[in-house]
Amino acid sequence: MDHADHVGLIRDGVEGAGSRWLELGAGRGAFTLALADLLGPDAEIVAVDRDAGDLADLAATMTARFPDTQLTTVVADFSRALPVEPGFDGLLAANALHFVRNPAAVIANVRPLLRPGARCVVVEYDSDSGNPWVPYPFSFRTWQATAAAIGLLDTRFIGRVPSRFLDAIYAAASEAPAVATEHGEATQTSIGSS
Repeated sequence: MDHADHVGLIRDGVEGAGSRWLELGAGRGAFTLALADLLGPDAEIVAVDRDAGDLADLAATMTARFPDTQLTTVVADFSRALPVEPGFDGLLAANALHFVRNPAAVIANVRPLLRPGARCVVVEYDSDSGNPWVPYPFSFRTWQATAAAIGLLDTRFIGRVPSRFLDAIYAAASEAPAVATEHGEATQTSIGSS
């Protein structure tokens, strides 16, 4: 997949949802850059990952490619409480949730950080069977049921691309009905305009 594929996969879930987004498991930022491209120069993105080196690479790439995007990187385990201010317009979890046994618990944990009606975009391998590199994927059908069980609304399929691993990757978007606040501990840095 290239940048155009990343943008195309999440476009229908991101457009019209507002400019402040939280991304779980950002890594080196392939989908963070797609998010910045879609949101435009007023974007404010908080990218969470456990790998400080990957986040440093992401910050450098963001500065070079989308210098007007406000990026905050947070070195943390996204399956625990995060030290970020609530009020996000959207949540992106792109190829990240297949590393945790219970993705529903992760999303339920970050839901208090979302504003009412915020968008939740998930990108995942369309399979319910994993392998050593993708241990806990979940199909779109499984995600629909999971999203409904944790109170996300209107879960819909927004895209699919072929993949060398596990056949295909899909994207889905849902809406969050409510918000609360909760904070945790991690390292945080900011780049870009304020």
